[in-house]
This record gives sequence, C-alpha cells and structure tokens, in this order.
Amino acid sequence: MNIKVYSKEGKELRTMDLNDSVFGLPVNDDLIWYAINNELANKRQGSANTKGRAEINGSNAKPYKQKGTGRARRGDKKSPILVGGGTIFGPKPKDYSYSIPKKAKRAALKTILSLKAQSDTLKIIEDFSIESGKTKDLVKLLDNFEPGLRTVLILKDDDPMVKRAAANIPWLKYLSYNRLEAHELFYGRQVIMLETAAKNLNDFYADTAGADKAQEAGK
Repeated sequence: MNIKVYSKEGKELRTMDLNDSVFGLPVNDDLIWYAINNELANKRQGSANTKGRAEINGSNAKPYKQKGTGRARRGDKKSPILVGGGTIFGPKPKDYSYSIPKKAKRAALKTILSLKAQSDTLKIIEDFSIESGKTKDLVKLLDNFEPGLRTVLILKDDDPMVKRAAANIPWLKYLSYNRLEAHELFYGRQVIMLETAAKNLNDFYADTAGADKAQEAGK
C-alpha cells in the first residue's frame, strides 16, 4: 500500500510503501471490540465501596420495645431500611482487569491501523520535534492538518519536548509506535504518524504477520 507523506506545512512530499500485513488487513469488528473493552476494563479503578450493617457506627440497642407499642418491630438504627443505615448488597472494591492473548491484541491494533489507512484518516508527516516544548508551536504545526478534530499523534520515540507541548491540547492524544492503545487509536478522527514511526510499525507488527495469515488459512 502506497500512502502520501506530508511536510510539516501540510504539503505533499513523496509517497512511502506500507506493509499490507499491517496496514492492508480486512477490518475485524469483533477483535476491535474485544481489545477496546479489555483496555477500558483494565483502567477501571474498582474503588466503589459501601458500608454494610455491620460496618455502620451506632448503637446495637433496639429503639423501642418489641411489643405493645403498636409500631412495626425492628432492630437497631443501623438497619438498612432506615436513613443512615447500612447498604444491602452494595458495591465493594473489585479488580476488573483481565488479560487477553498477545496475538489477539496485536491483531486488533493491526486491523485498526488498516481501518485508518483504508478510510483516509491516516496522515504520515515528516519527522519533527518541538525544540521549545511550547504548546503554541505544536498547535501551529497541527493547524495544517484539520485542527480541532480528535487527533492521535504517533511518535517514533519518547520525545519529551513533543509530549510536553501536547499535554495541554484537549483534542490531541500522543502515543509511541510500540505502545499503541486500541481505544484511542480507534476513536481518533484523524491519526497523524511520523514517517519514522510508520517505518518502525512496518517492522514491529510484521514479524508475526506470516504466522497470522497461515493460521487464518488453516481455519
């Protein structure tokens, strides 16, 4: 697959070849759903906590005698039927995280990259860095590529100055090529990828492509 490479000013420079085993795969909706839900589950804090009847501070004495008052019989003030009492079957701290096979996660990321490439929402630009680390300099550069859209910037490495400049842009999310996130990548309205990052992805995700195809052929 050939794709255009743009300059920082948004002008077309050349074309580059992308690996079809990474950027040219058919879209697998089930696999994408599987990977995104796994990421969201792993991010859940699971810290919701309520107090049951035994955990509420208060007296254990009955508020009035059992018989002879004409009122309903009940226990202490910590009863769940009273305001301020314990909670019945309330949430407790829970770990929602779980793991999925590495091959499934890799395959999901590759099919999302293929989706973005095939829908023309993937733009590859020449490598750049923000020497000043200032947000306004990065915004000025991104103004050449449909600013304001929910954008994912894929970096070739952990560039601290680009990350510093991108931290205050609400519609921008940055990812390194070797630590992609299915959720951010899928919901990005446009994906801007540095040229070196695209070359690295060709190699990083293509190592198991042959095995994946062989497995699909055997089904």
